[in-house]
Amino acid sequence: MSEIEQSWMDREAMESPGVVAGMLKSNSDACRTLGGQLADRYPPLVVTCARGSSDHAATFAKYLFETQLGVLTASLGPSISSVYKRRLRMEDALFLTISQSGKSPDIVASAKTAKECGAFVLALVNQQDSPLAEQADLSLPLLAGRERSVAATKSFIASLAAVLQLAACWSRDDGLLAALDRLPDDLAAAACLDWGEAIEPIANAGNMFVVGRGLGFGVAQEAALKFKETAELHAEAFSSAEVMHGPLALVGEGFPVIAFTQDDQTREGMTGAIASMRDKGATVFAAEPGETDPMRLPVVPDMHPACAPLAMILSFYRLANRVALARGLDPDTPRHLRKVTETT
Repeated sequence: MSEIEQSWMDREAMESPGVVAGMLKSNSDACRTLGGQLADRYPPLVVTCARGSSDHAATFAKYLFETQLGVLTASLGPSISSVYKRRLRMEDALFLTISQSGKSPDIVASAKTAKECGAFVLALVNQQDSPLAEQADLSLPLLAGRERSVAATKSFIASLAAVLQLAACWSRDDGLLAALDRLPDDLAAAACLDWGEAIEPIANAGNMFVVGRGLGFGVAQEAALKFKETAELHAEAFSSAEVMHGPLALVGEGFPVIAFTQDDQTREGMTGAIASMRDKGATVFAAEPGETDPMRLPVVPDMHPACAPLAMILSFYRLANRVALARGLDPDTPRHLRKVTETT
């Protein structure tokens, strides 16, 4: 595949603004109803369960629910139900499971067990006629449509948008609701931003970090996975705080880093971590608002900090596609991988 030829990965990432607009409209009534029910009974706990990119969306959900709603959110390992056959106390909890295919046996088994243990099971799933959707008390479709590329893009962004819509309807936060209305336009703007400055240093690397914190950590995890999948590049995701607890020892001259920074309480710590890595010789490309950073990757201005990660990951997907092509790889067909992964 030549660099001029557009991959399915890139095409599908570019569909994200329209997918999100359609999904938000289609799920609006159901989300408002569910948000009202959750606000009235306020579950004591949210439990997430997912794998791969969907688990990165669950990381985003954790930080969003805990910062916006003050509800403890914990990740359940699917093997607890599917392999260890353990039942956990989840009375009155919200069990949030996220999946593209809805077919992985361990995720389906976890949802079934959660329901038996007293949780309300909510599934965010792209394939509505799936075992997971059938198992849930309520299923909200992602409506991303078919993805030909093995690497998920538009379905991941739709997952984040569905989590945002749920949080906005649950919290009834006017600022977040208004930001959600602008989200499709902001995503369209993000799709047009050029992160090409980072292509060559990353394409020539063997190892790198992707760093984020709080609401930006889930997309850092997703970006690292996409580099592994599509570019055969060993990229590891870290919280900016965790980088300082050991991984910094790996950083040296020219070591590439992408840093995702949203404009909230984590920004000061992210700025300090970026400076520390640069002091060690790292080449840090910072996706952040403002004009102060000489190696800044452009971002959509004035976005709500809970929405900004969605725009940044869309810009990143277009970068990852170009990095894979620069390394002579087809981003649509990673070796050893297939679209639907069914784990037990």
